[in-house]
Order: sequence, then structure tokens, then C-alpha cells
Amino acid sequence: MNHPRILGIGIATPPARLTQEQTFHAAGYQSERIRKIFLNSDIDYRHFYLEGAPNRGENSDQLNQRYLHGSMKTGCQAILNCLKATATNVQDIDFLAVCTCTGYVCPDVGSRLIAHMGFSNRIQRASILGLGCAGALPTLQQTVDFVRANPGRKALMLAVEICSACYYVDNTLETVVGNAICADGAAAFLLAAGPQANPSYPQVIDFETFIDTEQIDEVGLQHREGKLRIVLGASIQHLAGPMIEKALQRLLQRHGLSRSHIGFWVVHPGGRRVIDNVQKHFSMTNAQLRFARTVLRNYGNMSSPTVMFVLDEVVRNGNPRPEDWGVMIALGPGMAAEVALLRW
Repeated sequence: MNHPRILGIGIATPPARLTQEQTFHAAGYQSERIRKIFLNSDIDYRHFYLEGAPNRGENSDQLNQRYLHGSMKTGCQAILNCLKATATNVQDIDFLAVCTCTGYVCPDVGSRLIAHMGFSNRIQRASILGLGCAGALPTLQQTVDFVRANPGRKALMLAVEICSACYYVDNTLETVVGNAICADGAAAFLLAAGPQANPSYPQVIDFETFIDTEQIDEVGLQHREGKLRIVLGASIQHLAGPMIEKALQRLLQRHGLSRSHIGFWVVHPGGRRVIDNVQKHFSMTNAQLRFARTVLRNYGNMSSPTVMFVLDEVVRNGNPRPEDWGVMIALGPGMAAEVALLRW
């Protein structure tokens, strides 16, 4: 089968790059206990879309405006970086899928980018909302489906999040943890069928999902006093491994593979403890998770685009070879484990 291929990747972050110490103070926390949570996160830097100095008094309207401005600027840059890497013009794109969860606008971010960047007025589009950290993989699946159904046409997917527009500050542990790890960023993939110009990028072979609806309230966003507040249940770190295993096992069995066949583990770094528990559950080596930990250290958890940053890290520094297998893995609201099978 002529599987759709990733032709290029573009990543982007807002210009404000803060250390964890700086972010702790910017959020307005003073407790030494909370400071230790920030500093023990295995994160060195995070990027934020700020309009001037950090403003802890933003109301819901101001937060959503900052989400809109930040998602447009950061998303646009990710797309430009992706298209530049592949010498592709926006007019050559036939389909655009955008996933986001950290704000809501209508018209959606994708439609606004089509107008802003000069895409064809015949472009088809999809907007994927509310799937949190796992959103990139269902969005990738829709993009792959378009390419499979339309040979010879090119599709672009974008994941963009301004998590700092969801910084609701209180002293509960889940809010503190969310504010200590979440950040802003965007990533884009260009896909098409046919010959691969750059062998560093993989084909996308298949997908699998496992949804545990009994855990639906464990992760996501909720409205609190008109603002969006990050929800990160303490049980996530323990649920991650077993949930991923259910999806991964079905996917590998369908293709006659075992975990030993997988050369690259493209794992969404939901946080230090989540990665630690996934590593323990699957008996992974530090080397197998080095790409996820590198992204966490340099960017934090940007929600949906983060796993795409991890694949970019693999492409740049993992030296993938033809016939290597990989899996992309993300966990998000629903509660869902999403897995994609890749092959170089």
C-alpha cells in the first residue's frame, strides 16, 4: 500500500522564554512548597505568548484575545517553517486540519489562517477541538485519511496551543502542577502520497485508540469564574502505562509486530511523573525516552503539539534509517490513549 508520508515538519514557539524560577514568580506564587514543584519538573525552559509583562489580572475576554493572537502568530510561523522546509507554497495545499483546546474562536483558527496566509479558496478544512494533549493524533489521522482518499493532493495539519491562556491560579495541587508544566507552542506536518523526497521523515501506517470513559473527568479543562482551568488528576501518571498498552498491543498485533521491533518511541511528555511511570510500565531504557525528555526539558508540556515536537527531535537527532519502525503515543481527555504506527 502507498501509505501517506510526512514530507516536512515545522515547529514554532512564542518569543518569551522563561526559566522555571521566572515562571514561578510570574504566576504570583510565593510558597516554597510550590516553588519546589516548579523546580523539580525536569523542565528548564518554557515559552509563552505574552502581550507585555505577565498580567495575573487578565479577565476571560483578555485571555481569549491573547489565545487568538498567540495561536495565529505561533501557528502561522509553524506552517511557514513547515512549508519552507519542503519548498511548498500555501496555494499547493488542498486540506488543512487544525487542532486546539486552549481557546475558542469562531471563525476557527484554521479559517483565519487560510485568510491571513493566502491559502487557496478551494482548500478543504477540519477543526479538531477539545482533545487536549492527545489531539495531534486524531488530527493526523484525519489528514492521513484525506491523503489516502485523494492521491496526488497535499494536506497540512497544525496543532497550536496557548496554555498560558488557561492559567487559573489557585493552591490546589492539580492547578499548581498544570501551571508548573504547561506552555505555549505550535507544530505543523505536511503530508502526501508518493515518493519520499527526504528519507528522514516516516510514512504513517496505522492508528489505534483506547478510550476509558470511566476516567473522563481526570484530565481536561473546566470553566471556573469565566476562565479555563487545567484539570490534571493525580491518577493520570498511574493510568498512562496500562491505557497505552491496550491501544499499542492491538496496533502491533494487527501488523505482526512486537515492542522489540520499535526503534523510535515518540512519546508525548505529559510531565516527569507520567514519563517515569510509562518507562517503568514498559521497562524502557533512558535512551528510548531521550527524545521525549529533551522536549520536556526545553519546552515543557505544550499540550497537543508536544508529541509533534518529539517526532521533530527524532528526525533531527535520532538518525532514523529506512525500514525503522516507530510509534507516536499521546494521552488526553476522554480519557484516551492514542497511538500511531510509523515506518521510515
